[in-house]
Amino acid sequence: MDEFVVYVLFSEKYNKIYVGYTSALIDRFMSHNALAKSGYTVKFRPWIVVHTEFFSQKKDAMIREKQLKSSQGRAFIRTQILSYI
Repeated sequence: MDEFVVYVLFSEKYNKIYVGYTSALIDRFMSHNALAKSGYTVKFRPWIVVHTEFFSQKKDAMIREKQLKSSQGRAFIRTQILSYI
C-alpha cells in the first residue's frame, strides 16, 4: 500500500515556500532540486525540506496540501521555518 507525504520546501536564498504531496518523497525532492528543467521550483533552487506529514490515503494528503496552501496554512509554515533556521 502506498504512503503519501505532504511536504513543504523552503528556499532560504529567495525566501520562497513550496507545498506539494507525493508517494515518492526522495525522487520528488531530487526533481525539485536537480533533475527538473522547467517549472516553478527550478527558479528558486536550492530547496530544503522543512516539514512533512504522512498519510495512508491520497485524498487526505490532497486535503492537507490544500490546507497548507491557505493563508492559515502558510502562517503555520512560516512558524515552522522560523524554528528550523
